[in-house]
Amino acid sequence: MARIAWMRAATVAATLLAGVMTASAQEQSKLPDWSGQWMRGPGMGTGWDGTKEQGFGQQAPLTAESRAKFEAFLADKAAGGIGGDMTAICYPHGMPRMMIAIYPIEFILTPAVTYILTDYTTHRRVYTDGRDWPKEILPSYNGYSIGKWIDQDGDGRYDLLEIETRGFKGPRTYEGSGMPLHEDNATVIRERIAFDKSNPSLLRIDTTITDSSLTRPWAVSRVYRREAKPFWDFVDCAENNPHILVGREYYMISADGFLMPTKKGQTAPDSRYFNSAPAR
Repeated sequence: MARIAWMRAATVAATLLAGVMTASAQEQSKLPDWSGQWMRGPGMGTGWDGTKEQGFGQQAPLTAESRAKFEAFLADKAAGGIGGDMTAICYPHGMPRMMIAIYPIEFILTPAVTYILTDYTTHRRVYTDGRDWPKEILPSYNGYSIGKWIDQDGDGRYDLLEIETRGFKGPRTYEGSGMPLHEDNATVIRERIAFDKSNPSLLRIDTTITDSSLTRPWAVSRVYRREAKPFWDFVDCAENNPHILVGREYYMISADGFLMPTKKGQTAPDSRYFNSAPAR
């Protein structure tokens, strides 16, 4: 009797597992084909708004406080500093900057999670398993993303991914100019990703950013093209990076291996933990 009961239990378990696997395969088949490598599309530059120049050319709706902070960063950069762009010392691009596609982007789609990868920064996980927002979010540069697949035309296949991202830490910038997001990190980013309606070889991401650095939400549309012959590179920011932070000042390592200033008149770092000057 025990053997018969065990066999029945095994049969029920196998049947349930087969049903789960079938349902998962069916759900996977409903997802769009975003495979391959995606680059910045036609007309897309390296600013957050790809149709405009970086910096103030972006015409971002900055608050007076954020504009003044950005002006100070630009002055620092003109003097030789990093100008608020912490990627100079290998901070990750984070969100939203990683979606500019300075480095190629790859989408890995599964029913429960969509992974967004680039060659420079850490990857994103977009949870599409129907979960609610957690009570506590561990802050990160990419934030915590929850998405929802939508079948817009009712053909039984998903064609639109809606994403909301929260739970950030900083510092983060919109782009390489150093335009900063607010230090409170209360950013909310909403994205809609789908094939371009007029050209299915292009992918479009409509993004709206709500941030305390802005007087109103900032909406931008970006276009990506699928690369027919992709080449993937490995980018290690720390390799051969001469920038270094000592205390609260940024310095550089010279070609001959010595610490050097980045700005005219910059004071030397505090050497309180060294007993004497290094031998020459």
